[in-house]
Amino acid sequence: MTRALTHKSASSTNNERLEFLGDAVLGYVIADHLHRTRLEEQEDLLTLSRASLVNRYTLAHLARELELGEHLILGSGELKSGGQQRDSILADAMEGIIGAVHEDSGIEAARAMLERLFEQRLRDVGAHKIKDPKTELQELLQAESLPLPAYAIVGSEGLAHERVFEVSCEVLSLKLRVTATGSSRKNAEKQAAALMIDEFQHRA
Repeated sequence: MTRALTHKSASSTNNERLEFLGDAVLGYVIADHLHRTRLEEQEDLLTLSRASLVNRYTLAHLARELELGEHLILGSGELKSGGQQRDSILADAMEGIIGAVHEDSGIEAARAMLERLFEQRLRDVGAHKIKDPKTELQELLQAESLPLPAYAIVGSEGLAHERVFEVSCEVLSLKLRVTATGSSRKNAEKQAAALMIDEFQHRA
């Protein structure tokens, strides 16, 4: 567990690989839980629910609830600059812990831990709780004084009454671009925005 709490500023033996694993485990466990418990919801709402749960800000908030910052192993520079309270470092440490639990005890132990930690959030998440991802992405970019994203139709296929649209979302200043599909241009843009939020929050 020491490695899960060790930031790269402190040692070459750090939590980056565990963070990589933890990110994948977290995404799977939350997606699987939503799939099994929300049988009436369509894919687009499940995707939005997952995005509202699996992100840097939720993980950082969980880390603060667990007072994880007090246990982080940081280099002197990060300590002086308040790294123990930085969202990105806290979120990475949470993913490191998830990865460590999976590595040591397997997927079911990781699932049990995550379902306990996310219990209230999983209960609360729903359409009325979820902010429109296009609005959320806009707010995230504006908070960092970045230009708004650009959306464009990449293509469409199918008959008029069952057409599927493919839309791209691009943040030129960060050189980030994603594409998503939906039953309308509006839905496809929402899906693309949700994907871009994930890219934005996990950028280097």
